[in-house]
Amino acid sequence: MNSRDIGKKLDQLPISRWHWQVFLLIGFGLQINGFLNSSGSSILADLVASGWSNNYLNAAFSSAMMIGFFIGSLFGGNFGDRFGRKKAYQLSILLFAIFSLLASFSPNIYFLIVCRGGMGIGMGSGIVIGYASFTEFIPANVRGKWSARISFLGNLSPLIAASASFLIIPTLGWRTMFVVGSAASFIIFILVSKFLDESPRWCAENNQEARAKEIVTKVVTRIEKEKGASLNLETDSNGTSSNRVEKKISFGSFFKGALGIRTIVATTVLVAMNISLYTITVWIPTIFVNSGINISKSLLMTTLIMLGAPCGVFVSTLIVDKFPRKWFGVSLILLIAILGYVYSLQTTEVGIIAIGVLLIFILYIYNSFSSAVYAPEIWPTKAKMRGSGISNSIGRIVAIVIPYIIAWILTNYSVTTVFIVLGCALGFCALILAIFGIETRKKSVEEISIDDPKEQLVTPIISSIK
Repeated sequence: MNSRDIGKKLDQLPISRWHWQVFLLIGFGLQINGFLNSSGSSILADLVASGWSNNYLNAAFSSAMMIGFFIGSLFGGNFGDRFGRKKAYQLSILLFAIFSLLASFSPNIYFLIVCRGGMGIGMGSGIVIGYASFTEFIPANVRGKWSARISFLGNLSPLIAASASFLIIPTLGWRTMFVVGSAASFIIFILVSKFLDESPRWCAENNQEARAKEIVTKVVTRIEKEKGASLNLETDSNGTSSNRVEKKISFGSFFKGALGIRTIVATTVLVAMNISLYTITVWIPTIFVNSGINISKSLLMTTLIMLGAPCGVFVSTLIVDKFPRKWFGVSLILLIAILGYVYSLQTTEVGIIAIGVLLIFILYIYNSFSSAVYAPEIWPTKAKMRGSGISNSIGRIVAIVIPYIIAWILTNYSVTTVFIVLGCALGFCALILAIFGIETRKKSVEEISIDDPKEQLVTPIISSIK
């Protein structure tokens, strides 16, 4: 049974308890990842209020995490393609669990910044592996919807983190936030180790066809028992193994030709996500504090604004498969740019909260689309983790620099200037996506090859940029 047969069988499976099991195991890992990520903004606001930190140390804290994300994305992707999705996901969870626990004992801001970098390695790897591997389990005709759903589960974390921060930080202190995140991480590590299957598609692509067949057979038997009916699954080769020629994909292949186009497209959508997400959500509480709003009120306003996050990701589950991927992404990027500027002009608390909720709502529709759906699904299985890792790591380079730019603009100019700069950057991303974007909606993993005629036409452009 070759990789195409494995993929075809997986695409024919009805949604079952097995799919829900994969969904919950990967999704809760991503949720805890997001909790540790999102809680950083409220922790920073408290550190500023207590005199532990300032705008530039906040920037160092955020950049340390982005550096960790860069390392984790790059090496996690390589690890996932070489040793398997499950082992890579286990390692990522273990990393941010350990460094989160260490962060709770930080004697000063500098040690905390180092721990934040360590957490970033695990979180960056976990995001790449979690979202990308999930696309290999779900049937093609509902992949977009289910990928958005796992993003919904993972992205409940901003609201959970903001609410937990509001309840925990004023009474128990910021250290408790890291203890809670670490404990939850160790629990999900145990559950993933025991109950998550390896991706059959990865097994088939890495000369483990017997293992792939064993997993698929087990899953089919389980689903038949659950549904009380026999599944008549079609294959392309009557169960025989193909004599395919193994082609190694070098690192340089991701920067030229058809794979180079994938790198440009995936990087662009992730850069747009990073610069908007980490400009808007990370700096909102600090902007409030710098504007004279006390820490308790700042955290409350942040919590109210972040109500838009789960609503946005939930709506994405309903609409993501209804529109062409490319133009859906372009439209969302432009909406974020416009709303960001409108948000910066608000002077009343009601206006700040109302426009802020709408902005976060659109931002998290895009966050779901970019990180969970489009960027992971454009890669073939053989290159999925490395491609996702490379594009994520390039996107993180931008995110490493952004906090320092924001700190400098906030210190020397205004909040409005921050959002004007953000809008210009997002406009450029929308233009790149409009030119190079490819369509993946409702295509199987195997159909998403690197043989698209459009890519062949654009290949000379990539080569000329070298």
